[in-house]
Amino acid sequence: MENLPEYSKSQLALRNGQEKPQIWVAYEGIIYDLTNSRLWKYGKHYEHWAGQDLTQELKDAPHSHKVFERWVKIGKLKT
Repeated sequence: MENLPEYSKSQLALRNGQEKPQIWVAYEGIIYDLTNSRLWKYGKHYEHWAGQDLTQELKDAPHSHKVFERWVKIGKLKT
C-alpha cells in the first residue's frame, strides 16, 4: 500500500467541513480529500456526512467505489 500518513477516527471526524474546512471521508481504509467537490458542500452529501468511514454506507449508493478514483488520497485510517 502507498506510503501515506495514518489518521485516527477522531482526526478524520474533525475534517467534516464544520470544525475544520477540510472535507475528508474514508473508504476501505483510505482517506480521501473531497474538499473541492461541489457535491460535498458543507460536509454533507445527501444523507452522508464527511469525517466518517463510508465503507458500509457505499453499499446503498447509486454509484460504485470507482467514484473515489478521481480524489486525492490523503492518508490511511488507523485501525
